[in-house]
Amino acid sequence: MSATERTVLAGFDGSAGARRAVSWAAREAGDRGGRLMIAQAFNWQPPATTFRWVPAEPLAEEPIRRATAGALDALAGDIRQQVPDVEVGTTFRDGPAAPTLAELGEELDAELLVLGACGLSAIPRTLLGSTAAEVAHAVTRPVVVVRGEERLGDQPVVVGVDGSPTSERAIGFAFEFAARHGCPITAVHAWSDLPLAVHDTGRVRALEPDELRSMAEEYLGGWQHRYPEVKVDWELVADRPARTLLEHAEDARLLAVGSHGRGTVRRALLGSVSHAVLHHANCPVAVLRGGENPA
Repeated sequence: MSATERTVLAGFDGSAGARRAVSWAAREAGDRGGRLMIAQAFNWQPPATTFRWVPAEPLAEEPIRRATAGALDALAGDIRQQVPDVEVGTTFRDGPAAPTLAELGEELDAELLVLGACGLSAIPRTLLGSTAAEVAHAVTRPVVVVRGEERLGDQPVVVGVDGSPTSERAIGFAFEFAARHGCPITAVHAWSDLPLAVHDTGRVRALEPDELRSMAEEYLGGWQHRYPEVKVDWELVADRPARTLLEHAEDARLLAVGSHGRGTVRRALLGSVSHAVLHHANCPVAVLRGGENPA
């Protein structure tokens, strides 16, 4: 698999969450007409012990390395059966997972990095695995963290809008994804006047229909002209952005957000919500950072 081919890169660590993420990535690679690379990072750290005896068969690196590589090959075989039209490759690299995946993404010029929400020790929908968190907040390529329930129907793609460059990237990603999968889009702009109690929604002047149309055209008009087949619902909510996005994404196909936004709209707070939705969303989350627009 060369670096010039369209590639979706999926991280694997042997966990059930990672298996689900690789399956999601395989289908996405097929939808994109691309290839899937499944990557496993091996960072051997012998377990520390305070015992003064040496076991008859000490835990050695090589048997664990072989078993880990074997699990990767077995998974690749399963994925090839699931998506026979997608070319599937594997790579087994030494080193910590997050920097290894980030380097591979650059090496392969991957269009998308896909990770499970939690690894072997994290609690689903409560904790975000350290690898997923590090990669999502470090790389400039689009990252999807697969979490929550997977939905393959026409449920909406929810995207956070705040007028920032990263929000613009998230909107582009959402439109391109929705067009390929035949989904509508729910575009959400939420704001609040600080401080707000956690359960308060605040009180703001209701915008006139003309004002709503003007805002929607400003942020979404170009994308709607580019993807006229995608149905768009525009939601303007006076509430905390993270809570609003999580509520709208409860039954979504995908949630797309920009990371470190704080855009041109006064009091826009989307820049801080990527952390919250990565930890609590009930659907896959796409995180878009700086860089060229992915669409």
